[in-house]
Amino acid sequence: MKKILSITLMALILGSGIATAEQKIAVVDVSAVVAKSAQVQSLKKEQQSKMQELEKWLKTAQADVEKQQTKEGKEKLLKKYNTEFAKKKEAIAKDYTTKLQAVDKSITETISSTARAKGYNMVISKGVVVFGGDDITADVQKVVK
Repeated sequence: MKKILSITLMALILGSGIATAEQKIAVVDVSAVVAKSAQVQSLKKEQQSKMQELEKWLKTAQADVEKQQTKEGKEKLLKKYNTEFAKKKEAIAKDYTTKLQAVDKSITETISSTARAKGYNMVISKGVVVFGGDDITADVQKVVK
């Protein structure tokens, strides 16, 4: 009963325009903003560079293992390199995640400040909106670094 009453009350409020009279809604294409972000592009290049360095290191480690004369020597060295590889890979992933979170926070703050400066009460991702809202994607892209 409460659910029906809540739905009816919400429909009346929305239908009468009370809830939307004060709302100014913007939409933003977040993926387009991210794609044009210099921060994101730089982070991707940095990640690719680190992965290439790790790949070179791995090739050197494999060559070192192959040089070993005994099976025990190969196994011992392989175990050592596997441990090092896991640590290096985890450090790279952790660093990337930390930097990606900082970029995400920066983009989110830019979207919020751009929307506030233009007088919007709410910003919704463009991918979720079928109709309505003012598109501020281009404005945000100008500000995002």
